[in-house]
Amino acid sequence: MVHYDTVIIGGGPGGYTAALYCARAGLKTLVLEKLSPGGQMATTSRVDNYPGFEDGIDGFELGEKMKLGADRFGAESIFTDVTSVELGRKPKLVHTYDGDYEADTVILATGASPRTLGLPEEQRLQNRGVAYCATCDGMMYKGKTVIVVGGGDTAVTDALFLAKICAHVYLIHRRETLRASKSYLETIRNTENLTFLPESKISAILHEKKVTGAKVENIRTGEMTVLACDGIFVAIGRIPNSGLFSGQVDMDENGYIAADETTRTSIPGVFAVGDVRAKPLRQIVTAASDGAVASKYAEEYLLEKT
Repeated sequence: MVHYDTVIIGGGPGGYTAALYCARAGLKTLVLEKLSPGGQMATTSRVDNYPGFEDGIDGFELGEKMKLGADRFGAESIFTDVTSVELGRKPKLVHTYDGDYEADTVILATGASPRTLGLPEEQRLQNRGVAYCATCDGMMYKGKTVIVVGGGDTAVTDALFLAKICAHVYLIHRRETLRASKSYLETIRNTENLTFLPESKISAILHEKKVTGAKVENIRTGEMTVLACDGIFVAIGRIPNSGLFSGQVDMDENGYIAADETTRTSIPGVFAVGDVRAKPLRQIVTAASDGAVASKYAEEYLLEKT
C-alpha cells in the first residue's frame, strides 16, 4: 500500500490549490477525483470572476490549468471513486475502487452540488440558459431578462445583483413571503426592474437550443403564465458532498463540515476546504484560498508529528 504525506479527496479549485502548495512544500501528495479536474467548476462554460483572466476562462480549462500547476511540483492524481475513509486511525486510510491509500493527513475537498428543480429539461440546458450561480454567470445575461427561483438570502441577493445588469428580473418563490432577511425586502420593493411572484413555481422550461422562457404555475390558484426569458437562475440551496465523512468529522445542521478559517476539522490531521466547509461565501477564489491555508496547517501537523 502506497503511503502519502497528504491525500486530497476532490480535484476542484480547493483540492488542486492544496495539492500545488503541498507538493511545492515537498510533501508526497495525491489527489483523488472521481470525474475531471475542476469539480463543479468544470461544468461552467465561462468563469468571469477568477483573478488573472481578464476575458474570462472556460471552467474546464481552468481546472486543467490548476492540475498542471500541481503536476509541475510532483503532485499525483488518480481519477477514481472514493468508497470509504478511516479518518480517526493513524495513518489515515482512504479506500477507492482502484485500491487503498494511507496518509498522515487528509484534505477533504469534495464540494457541494446545487439543488435542482427536478425538471426533465434542466440538466440538458445547463450552460444554455439554466445556471446556479449569479455571480459566476450573471454577466452573460447583461441587458437580458432572467428568472431567479428561490426565497432565501442567496436567491434575493442573486436577484438584486442581476437587477443591476439585466433588463428585468423575475423572482419566483413557492411561498407567500420570502425567507430572506427583512433588510432585503424594502430594497426588493424599490427595485423597479425586479418583479416578485409569490406562491409560484416553474412547471416547465421553454427552449429551442437555449432557454427561451418558462411556464410558471400559481400554486394556490393553478393559473399558468408563460414568461419569456433568456436565463433561469436556480437558487434553492446546495447539498454538501459530505456523506462519506458522516459520523467521523463534526458537521453543521446542513451537513457542511465544521472547520474554521484554519480549515482544521474535529479530527487532528484532517482539513476541509472549499464548498464542503461551513463558510459564508462559496466561490472559486475562496476555495483556492482554503486550499492554500490547509496546506500550511497540514505541513505544521506533519512537523509536529516527527
